Amino acid sequence: MVSVNTGNLRRITLPLLLVVSAFAISACQSKTASLESLDGLTTASTEPASFKKTAELGNRWQGDPKNLELGLAYADGLEKLGQTDQQLEVLAKLSAQNPEKSHIQVLLGKKLLAAGRSGQAIPVLKAVVDGGAADWRTLSALGSAYDQQAQYGTAREFYQKALALQPNQISVLNNMGMSHALEGNLKQAEETLRSAMTLPDGKSMPRLRQNLALVVGLQGRFEESRKIASEDLPPEEVEANMAYLQKMLSQPNTWQQLSDDTQG
Repeated sequence: MVSVNTGNLRRITLPLLLVVSAFAISACQSKTASLESLDGLTTASTEPASFKKTAELGNRWQGDPKNLELGLAYADGLEKLGQTDQQLEVLAKLSAQNPEKSHIQVLLGKKLLAAGRSGQAIPVLKAVVDGGAADWRTLSALGSAYDQQAQYGTAREFYQKALALQPNQISVLNNMGMSHALEGNLKQAEETLRSAMTLPDGKSMPRLRQNLALVVGLQGRFEESRKIASEDLPPEEVEANMAYLQKMLSQPNTWQQLSDDTQG
């Protein structure tokens, strides 16, 4: 086992955790290794978006900006084309025009979160929560947003509220565990993730298992981490991950340099 400098593990920033946990988060779209998929925009068509069709939708929506269905279809097309900024602008306008439709506010908040704009997502999602229209998914998304802002205690308050509505929800427990990891509390992170693994669906969640492998590896228990990771990843990927963790954790200066770089 490699000796780990626990002083350097006292506080793990989100970007740094993403750097050292590529194997755990590569299968995940969320920056906090969430098990939840963000709510997608639904349209009448499942065809891939094209510039021409999306432009036509945009022109139609601009001529009828209060048409919610048309606006969502346009935003969907923009997202498929990778036009994130424009998509968020459309959703923001739809949200402002439909303040009574909490699902639009939630959709905007989650899309902001997915785009890495957690600072903007927080007030949007919190307004839904404060208005009493939040389900456990919204509460969990708000927790993820606070985690991205390094407000870990606040994040876990919302995870707890989500669990009160949906007890033993694996995706929320996963987020809770990774929140502890982000703060540097690896033992609590491991305990939370292992607890989630004991639930009926826990063992069928590769992403959860890889997050556990990450947390165990960050504590220097590489053989145990290797065994956990190998349940889902091919041997070459497992060995590459272990080699990277061992190198990083055996060189405190490397860890500090990564931390400095990601905080800059």
